[in-house]
Amino acid sequence: MSLTFAAVLPLPPLDDFGPAEALGGAFILTVALVASAHAVIYKREPRSAALWVVLIWTLPAAGAVLYLLLGINRVRRRATALRRQMVRHRTEPPLPATEGALAAQAAAHLLPLTRLVNQVIPRPLLAGNSIAVLRDGAAAYPAMLDAIASARTSIAMASYIFDGHGIGAEFVAALAGAHRRGVAVRVLIDDVDARFSRSTAVAPLRRAGVNTGVFNPPLFPARLSAVHLRNHRKILVVDGHAGFTGGINIDERYWRPQNPASACKDLHFRLNGPIVAHLMEVFADDWHFTTGQSLQGPTWFPPLQATGAALARGIEAGPDENYERLRWVIIGALNGAQRSVRILTPYFVPDAALISTLNAAAMRGVEVDILLPEVSDLAHIHWATFGQLWQVLERGCRVWLTPPSFDHSKLMVVDGVWTLFGSANWDARSLRLNFELNVECYCAALGAELEQMIGMKRGAARRIRLADVDQRSLPVKLRDGFARMFAPFL
Repeated sequence: MSLTFAAVLPLPPLDDFGPAEALGGAFILTVALVASAHAVIYKREPRSAALWVVLIWTLPAAGAVLYLLLGINRVRRRATALRRQMVRHRTEPPLPATEGALAAQAAAHLLPLTRLVNQVIPRPLLAGNSIAVLRDGAAAYPAMLDAIASARTSIAMASYIFDGHGIGAEFVAALAGAHRRGVAVRVLIDDVDARFSRSTAVAPLRRAGVNTGVFNPPLFPARLSAVHLRNHRKILVVDGHAGFTGGINIDERYWRPQNPASACKDLHFRLNGPIVAHLMEVFADDWHFTTGQSLQGPTWFPPLQATGAALARGIEAGPDENYERLRWVIIGALNGAQRSVRILTPYFVPDAALISTLNAAAMRGVEVDILLPEVSDLAHIHWATFGQLWQVLERGCRVWLTPPSFDHSKLMVVDGVWTLFGSANWDARSLRLNFELNVECYCAALGAELEQMIGMKRGAARRIRLADVDQRSLPVKLRDGFARMFAPFL
């Protein structure tokens, strides 16, 4: 063993050390051993483990400290520890889906996907749902405000960003009005918005008497890693019967009635039927985690009846015990595709496994279309995207850039019958760090509507080919490649 260490880190004879120095050296070697052993056992990627071991033994003291600070997934550990003792809220499914229901939606060939998701997600696929598409804030905000205005018993609302100005002020007023009518109102806002936004709605809501929680406030420095534990979910459930979810935050950037063309684009969805219970369960879990208060009983979970033919399931994902659920679902959907895959996402920085699965689908003859915004609100993620686009372009995936304004839509459609929508992006933050909520849906009618919408977006978009990426200037390639190095943290 000493020969191995000497080959990496030349050590002077032990006689040259005093007792204190010898003890310090032994301590450093022990720490390096422990750190490298941890990397070998727990790092998922062999190359990552090997690089950490090399760094630790090249710089035993500094390398071990760096591994302690950067190499250990404290985010997942912290999330799991914080939520382990949380009371879980679950309802009995009134209408579990059947194989016959899949066939009725022209989705019988996706039965293996259903089996995979059954293994990954504890919630069942439910029949009897209706789902309406709400395009952009111009459709989503009025529908949500109308639902709040009609509330009789309860309102549960979670938003990653809740701006108290502009359209946000209208939501504050509507929620405050519901509270004065005697409706039980609970609002949950992520700490990133509550702490770092000057216009957050937290204070106005609390002044109006609305029961408002802030998800996971980090305490410096003991819980500094908690800043990554972001609740990125967007949920609104009214009277336990009407549910809304998708990608839209409560933000005036999505609401510009004086200049609609300049408003950011996005997709939101109104859900009715048994699937609404899944949205309410996720909110109830997060509320209990944040406040310690349980939301139970018919006020929050009334009996739900069938309202349509769509099959749907809520997919809760996060850095705790729900880690990588969403990645499994996406990989299963890509592997099950026979004809087409359409992807809309504002941020596209997939890992190697997702890139390989996308490419495998394209090489099988599946049409894989990836629609990204031409102009992004986060330049560094846009650079990282272009730093690795060649990896999907060279195998036959088609990439399109949609014109301004910024398109924040998050959507995946497979074979025109299976849809995945919600809060998650195609990047490491959504797939590994954030708490997300998506919904999978088997519905030929919804799939056809969304295929038509995507076709219109694609018709107005500019296609990016491999030659376009290759022709970037050297400085731009270096910039994009450097940004891509930080993809796991974006």
